Amino acid sequence: MAINLTKGQRIDIGLQRVGVGLGWDPNEGTGFDFDLDASAFMLGANKKLPKDEFFVFYNNLVSPDGAVESSGDDLTGGNSDGDDETLTVDLSKVDARIQEIIFAVTIHDFAARKQNFGQVRNSFIRIYNMDSNVEIAKYELDEDFSLETAVEFGRLYRKGSEWKFEAMGIGYKGGLQYFVNKYV
Repeated sequence: MAINLTKGQRIDIGLQRVGVGLGWDPNEGTGFDFDLDASAFMLGANKKLPKDEFFVFYNNLVSPDGAVESSGDDLTGGNSDGDDETLTVDLSKVDARIQEIIFAVTIHDFAARKQNFGQVRNSFIRIYNMDSNVEIAKYELDEDFSLETAVEFGRLYRKGSEWKFEAMGIGYKGGLQYFVNKYV
């Protein structure tokens, strides 16, 4: 059973392998397909990427340490009944320079397509135990972020030798470039 987290709430992960799943239904109306994208930004103590390769997304599927991997880009949301894109994280492999991993979801080409999360049916992002598939936290994007086009979902961060998760749930009117500008 998922823990209902509020923004800013923190929990001990107590896991080695976690997944971040992003799901949504295809656009059945007129207009463009909905193309949502899950991304991970692996940050050092200065809140920046140590190297560009620590930005995991549809054009860079695996971090240089092999700790974070993307399932690739689903362009329509029609590939499954559950998660359409997944980021997997093996915390035992995370490079020692990395202090936190930020998870974001964005709508590709939102401005030209005039789209926001309120238009995307059954859209969600969740973090879960990779070994048991038990959800830790989940946000319903169409309900919680109806006008936004980008969301910082949450972050895994080091606290001593342990990893913790913080639910961020911060929505923006912007795209993937907003996060690139922030973390690169």
